[in-house]
Amino acid sequence: MAERALDPAISLALLSARQAIERGEYGLSLRLLEPLASTHGPETPVGAGLRLLMVTAYMGQGQSEQAAACCRSLQACRDATLRAQARDLLTVLEAPALQRPRNWSMTLPDLAQQGALLEGNGAGLASLASRRRQRPPPEPPPPVGPTPAPLGFAALVAVLLSLLLLLPLLAGCMEVRSELRFEGPGRLQLSHRLRSDSGQLTPWQRSFAEALRAGPAPFQSQRQGGVQVLSTKVLPAEQALAALQRSLDAAAELAGVSLPPADLQWRERNWLVGVRQSVSLVVDLTSLPPLAGVDLSLQLVPVSATAVLAAEPLPVRSLARQRRGDPEVLWPLQSGQLNVLELRCWRWSRLGLGSCAIAAGLVLVSLLQRMRLSLGFGLPELPA
Repeated sequence: MAERALDPAISLALLSARQAIERGEYGLSLRLLEPLASTHGPETPVGAGLRLLMVTAYMGQGQSEQAAACCRSLQACRDATLRAQARDLLTVLEAPALQRPRNWSMTLPDLAQQGALLEGNGAGLASLASRRRQRPPPEPPPPVGPTPAPLGFAALVAVLLSLLLLLPLLAGCMEVRSELRFEGPGRLQLSHRLRSDSGQLTPWQRSFAEALRAGPAPFQSQRQGGVQVLSTKVLPAEQALAALQRSLDAAAELAGVSLPPADLQWRERNWLVGVRQSVSLVVDLTSLPPLAGVDLSLQLVPVSATAVLAAEPLPVRSLARQRRGDPEVLWPLQSGQLNVLELRCWRWSRLGLGSCAIAAGLVLVSLLQRMRLSLGFGLPELPA
């Protein structure tokens, strides 16, 4: 089972630590992060992210050795991208200090060697001092107030750290398309299609596939160039929706964001000739900032656009029939918004329709036989 979303207390502590770094309060940030570091090892994405914040706080306090030690501990992280970031910071921290040329600074003369010269020129200095006393005193410098905190630098550091946490998801343009295929009454198949414009699997794709391979409904992985398809077997509706919720949690955990659980509702009613299905999906992405180059969508097969009752904030669009001639609709998800989809459709039963057709044929034959008897023709007889 993939890791669930971050605990609210941990998310609040990380947010408070980032705000303390923005204000230049590096000591307060370290006091907030050190207890979390003791409970989250550097090999986890959460532990690696908070240790990167600690490195920034140590650098703000001028504690280069502690920052370097924290970077070395991140080499045990399972995320290759975070390990590369730690190595880059460690290279900067361990860089040797450059020698400054002598002509870059000004050297004051030794006053002890100039003592005799000063004593010999005492009269000239006294007259010069008297002339200086006759000048009016210089105007006081304008007040400048207290030195402001380096908020601009701290804000820049916070933005860079946020981008580093989302770097695996932003590594080139990526399309994440999830598909729900209705295979029959109460049966669904879930698949994820991950496509990267770079033609290579990104670290986020590899971590996402590893997270979905474990669990009660493991995903099977197939790769075609830069496209990776993760799919389950045909499952009962409850298990398929649980696998969809698990996929959302794993994606949010790997992206370093906290998303509330999605509201997934499934209702069916059998009417003999068919099954009436009602599906309601509510995916809250208000805490996910808009991501440039990332396309999130949900594809429903077979579903026609007329079966969709509501789709917010973006409408669904019909796709060309490609496989089995089934109608397909695509519902794009929008970051930073509450996404709601409701649909209602019928799944006709061939057995039920055939039974109704046979029953109707028997009724028609009975009516025709009764009409024949009422006209006086009698029962049909075999020829003599």
